[in-house]
Amino acid sequence: MLQTDESRAGAWRELRRKVDAADPAERESLIADQARIIRRHIITTIDAARAGHIGGDLSITDVLATLYFGVLRLDPSEGDRLERDRFILSKGHCAAALYSTLARVGYFAEDELASFMAAGSALNGHPNRNKVPGIETNTGPLGHGLPVAVGEAIGLRLQGVDSRVFVATGDGELQEGSNWEALMSAGHYGLENLTVIVDRNRLQQGAGTEETNGLDPLPERLAAFGCEVREVDGHSVAELLAAFGPSTTGKPVAVVANTTKGKGVSFIEDRVEWHHKVPTAEQVALALEELA
Repeated sequence: MLQTDESRAGAWRELRRKVDAADPAERESLIADQARIIRRHIITTIDAARAGHIGGDLSITDVLATLYFGVLRLDPSEGDRLERDRFILSKGHCAAALYSTLARVGYFAEDELASFMAAGSALNGHPNRNKVPGIETNTGPLGHGLPVAVGEAIGLRLQGVDSRVFVATGDGELQEGSNWEALMSAGHYGLENLTVIVDRNRLQQGAGTEETNGLDPLPERLAAFGCEVREVDGHSVAELLAAFGPSTTGKPVAVVANTTKGKGVSFIEDRVEWHHKVPTAEQVALALEELA
């Protein structure tokens, strides 16, 4: 198990206090800057491993930065404290984005990112709770994270714990029927402590979601399953902060975050071949220049 980086965690706490005290414009700027740093980490992490899911990593980055630097009530030094908020990355193939975020928060040293997918590394290609602090559950097989999140939300309610559960799914992942069974249960039980975030970048491995197995009209479908639906620009920190607020209807919240696959790197953006493609050395340099 990797160890908490107390120095980095201290810097994160200080930044969280600054974010919480800032006016809206400064708050958005502070979080957006962390998203930029996380994107740079994603590029170098995938380059070191020569493997990864770079397009989806980059599309979910603003969601992760907003959650960890502006929303989630947790602390890397408190481990599995019952009262913490929980985040589950159901689209576990985008582990590089989550690892890069957890390292910025101080769950482990940022230097560890260079070991991504190396033999013997704790940073596997999919998140492993038994190896990496800050991981709530192992994910990777699509359609598993959301059902686990529903169970977590029910469990917290039964224990009378005022914590929230956030789970991020890919839009292609919603083609797995287990997600809709979980959503049906969430709506039935009125899990207002649950927030489901859909990374709606409209691309999956090999094709677009709508030509593979269409999801539209997605907001209406989520509403039909009993969710309070909020559709936002998934790269707008301001819109994400507002969308991640508590339920106002006693229903689970579903945030449809409209994103661009590969966001932040011009030659990767909205290109289906970058679902699982690795940049060349020249492309890495160009990407880092664009994210400087």
